[in-house]
Amino acid sequence: YCGNSGTGVRLLMGAAAGQGVMARFDGDESLRSRPMDRILGPLEEMGITGEAQDGRLPVSIAAGAAHGITYRLPKPSAQIKTAVLLAGLGASGETVIEEPIPCRDHTERMLPAFGADLKVAPDGGEGRVIRLKGRAHLQAIDIDVPGDPSSSAFPIVAAAILPGSDVTLRGVLINPTRIGFLEALKEMNADLTLFNERIEGGEPVADIRIKASDLRAVNISGDRAPALIDEYPILAVAAAYAEGTSHFEGLDELRVKESDRLAATAALLSANGVKCKTGEDWLKVVGGRPKGGGTVETHHDHRIAMSALVLGLGAKQPVMIDDSEMIATSFPNFVPLMSGLGANIAELG
Repeated sequence: YCGNSGTGVRLLMGAAAGQGVMARFDGDESLRSRPMDRILGPLEEMGITGEAQDGRLPVSIAAGAAHGITYRLPKPSAQIKTAVLLAGLGASGETVIEEPIPCRDHTERMLPAFGADLKVAPDGGEGRVIRLKGRAHLQAIDIDVPGDPSSSAFPIVAAAILPGSDVTLRGVLINPTRIGFLEALKEMNADLTLFNERIEGGEPVADIRIKASDLRAVNISGDRAPALIDEYPILAVAAAYAEGTSHFEGLDELRVKESDRLAATAALLSANGVKCKTGEDWLKVVGGRPKGGGTVETHHDHRIAMSALVLGLGAKQPVMIDDSEMIATSFPNFVPLMSGLGANIAELG
């Protein structure tokens, strides 16, 4: 049972398949709505039999021996890539991933540290090819886990939009596949500085200082979406406080997150007086100071909940959310941390 964690269930499906065990996977109502056939497809190519409810949870995987395959990622998804690589650890032969557009590479950095025989090579343009030899014998190691850039985005935006703010975050991951959000904020004129850059646990990290900023609107093209896909709701909040109209493209993947995150983000903004328009894969946000005063339906989505609360910090009227329990999915100390920075977040009876 994986609760609300899409990453957790998809990676565990790959790991279980590679070990040849029989397993059944399930989650909460939100997770049951998310597509799992994108994982079952390559696993079945590897010889694993899986059953799903119309491509969704609950999913059952039968015990069986997996074999290596060559798999070309149909879209830039680190979840699909990692599920196949974890299955490949226990599979016979070699597993090859062809990645036309690079996405998060934490797995490729991590597995060799445990002893896996994994090689990464360029494949024309931006593409990469990842080769993993199966039946790997792994060794335990100690890892320092850096600060999560997706979670860091919430106090960063809060500091940027609130006058007088000056916040420093220590030891945040700045992996090149994860800094699209920071690059976008810099383009929005955010007073943001990275310093004390270093390598910890095989990953680049840095300390980040963010001060109150006069934000400006930004246009983000679709080819940049994979590098900041999880940060679009909170980036939209930053855009709501910026001067001008921001335009974000290539957001179709947001529709299959914990919620239809594109629609939920637009609804979050509209409920609080922010003018916005949305299409199948794009969002326009008209900046200014949000009126606030709305109640946001979170749809069991932790990022929508936290984005709405950050929006409320600088709005003319308080912003309410219908549920906060799911915030613990990714950021269990969100409320005490933000309260320690001066945020006024209260749970109503």
